[in-house]
Amino acid sequence: MNRDMEDLFSQNIDQLAPLADRLRPRSLDEYFGQKQIIGKGKLLRRAIEADRLSSIILYGPPGTGKTSLAYVISQVSSSMFIRMNAVNTGIKEVRTVIEDAREQLKLYGKKTILFLDEIHRFNKAQQDGLLPSVEKGEIILIGATTENPFFEVNSALLSRSQIFKLEPLTKQDITEAISLAMTDKERGLGNISLKLSEEALEHLLTTANGDLRKALNALELAAATTEQDENGVIQLTLAVMEESIQQPAMRYDTGDQRYDMMSAMIKSIRRSATDAALYWMARMLESGEDPKYIARRLIVHSSEDIGMANPSALEQAVAAFSALEVVGMPEARINLAQAIIYLAESPKSNSVYTAIDSAIDDVRKGNLGQIPLHLRDTSYSGARQFGHGKGYKYPHDYPNHYVDQEYLPKELLNRQYYYPSDQGMEAKIQQRKRK
Repeated sequence: MNRDMEDLFSQNIDQLAPLADRLRPRSLDEYFGQKQIIGKGKLLRRAIEADRLSSIILYGPPGTGKTSLAYVISQVSSSMFIRMNAVNTGIKEVRTVIEDAREQLKLYGKKTILFLDEIHRFNKAQQDGLLPSVEKGEIILIGATTENPFFEVNSALLSRSQIFKLEPLTKQDITEAISLAMTDKERGLGNISLKLSEEALEHLLTTANGDLRKALNALELAAATTEQDENGVIQLTLAVMEESIQQPAMRYDTGDQRYDMMSAMIKSIRRSATDAALYWMARMLESGEDPKYIARRLIVHSSEDIGMANPSALEQAVAAFSALEVVGMPEARINLAQAIIYLAESPKSNSVYTAIDSAIDDVRKGNLGQIPLHLRDTSYSGARQFGHGKGYKYPHDYPNHYVDQEYLPKELLNRQYYYPSDQGMEAKIQQRKRK
């Protein structure tokens, strides 16, 4: 069974382990940040302290304390504690854990907590394999993920778990952790004479961006690679820290940031905030987003937010997608940018979006009705014997190619779904409809 060769839950932490691992909290009082879920009196804290934990999902950016919180639980709980990582664990190992947990519960009345790191890496079948045991209480699941569980974890498993979101640590949280790291002689760097300048600290806090592990790793690297001055002090200056925590490549800090950035881009287009829309697209591209995903969303929103106010917006969005397929990146970033600018600067209307949703709403409510006889198909032999097409008026036979005739079921007579706005081309449509 894979218990992860790196046993992060060993009480005898190797002194050669990274600083972030050596400083892993041993109790809730040593835990930094996340007061919104484990502060005094909070539900999760009470459950941990009372050893009455039920299945939970922890999600949040890297370095926010998901694994550390699981470690704390392993220290205070009387249950068996097993750690697995979904990256290198298969369904066979999971079944073995479940069988062992079932025996422990049956023979000794002892519960088993399974900490499954990166649970989003499990496919649907693997997640389904956990469900019966979670339902029966044979295992208590702690799932950790950087991805939004509402997108990556089966709904059945979510409904049987409490979800706790971990936020990026505040600068104050990271400052306190750095202070501990520099003074703790047993697990930290307290045996070394260090001086961290205010400028270096501020740079460290800013570039860590709420990731405590990143901050501690940079601090440790700076301390290990900087020579002492004539007084035996290691001076951690701004220059030293800039070198130790080089600006990382852009990435999504959390899975749901992908959707948040896309939402920000679309809302910027909707508001005609062109510069903001370009910025959010740039953020997504630099974070490694699939440009086809961006192009697809532009196609959708060219109709949803612009629609008939400027029908050419859809053409621009589709053209950008085609350009992306033909040219590829990075050149196609220019085509995507052109589409975004065009969409953002276009007149806006959501009449297409509201029209189709109103029609679908009627259908789903059962407002179906019969197809009027004059609209029914007459192309097959015998259709006219059933009255199909009787009374149909051919619009092209009338002035302005228009004739007054009903086209909806009689149950929906005079129902209107499409309300053209007064924007762009729709202003002309509005005039025509009035005429």
